[in-house]
Amino acid sequence: MPKIYMKDCTKIMVCYNFEYIKRRQNKIMGFIEKLEKKLFEMQDLKYRDFHSRLLPGIDKETIIGIRTPELRKFTKEYAKTPEAELFMQELPHRYYEENNMHIMIASWIKDYEKCLAEVKRFLPYVNNWATCDLPAPKIFVKHKDELLPEIRSWIASDETYTIRYGIGMLMTFYLDEDFRPEYLKMAADVESEEYYVNMMIAWYLATALAKQWDATIPYLEERKLSEWVHRKTIQKAIESYRITPEQKVYLKTLRK
Repeated sequence: MPKIYMKDCTKIMVCYNFEYIKRRQNKIMGFIEKLEKKLFEMQDLKYRDFHSRLLPGIDKETIIGIRTPELRKFTKEYAKTPEAELFMQELPHRYYEENNMHIMIASWIKDYEKCLAEVKRFLPYVNNWATCDLPAPKIFVKHKDELLPEIRSWIASDETYTIRYGIGMLMTFYLDEDFRPEYLKMAADVESEEYYVNMMIAWYLATALAKQWDATIPYLEERKLSEWVHRKTIQKAIESYRITPEQKVYLKTLRK
């Protein structure tokens, strides 16, 4: 029987690993091509042209053009298939709609730790406001205490859409019975030149005015915000049906 030396074993393992990786890549490419074919069957070119104008900075060729309700319906069924697990492992995705599918599937995970891990893994790949602002995971509602440190970390990030996502979570989960004045400061203290960060700060504060007027109005009265965020917060609050006519009159006096 011929002897097999260590270097021969190493060569065998390298060849085996190479073949395994090659087979896995072929398998992944196959299911991705199959998925993308299905997505293009739902393409609406007029919608793509319209929606792409709302996503400046995103290559139009990476947008298929699928209306969100139709994509959500498809994703709910796709999430039940074995291919969905492979899909979630493959980052980055090629198309905008695939990114939206990813965050949708992540948001439906019922185990908090698994859901959080998937959200954290995906956030660095978010490159637009629409994907960032898709509905938050429902499981987060039951874990608000554990979620807060994560939100603080996201808001302290250097990544535009990670910051935006963190402030969005504050707005979604911490403006009602779980509200604390310190949460306003978390958002108001963010200093950024990024439009989509500042817009989210203004959106958050305008919503806070509707829900927590007494705690929020000093940020405008004492001009604690940047000029742009100050004016945008007032604009969005005045546009809101949840702000009373009397409050709107007062807010207009704070524009100057």
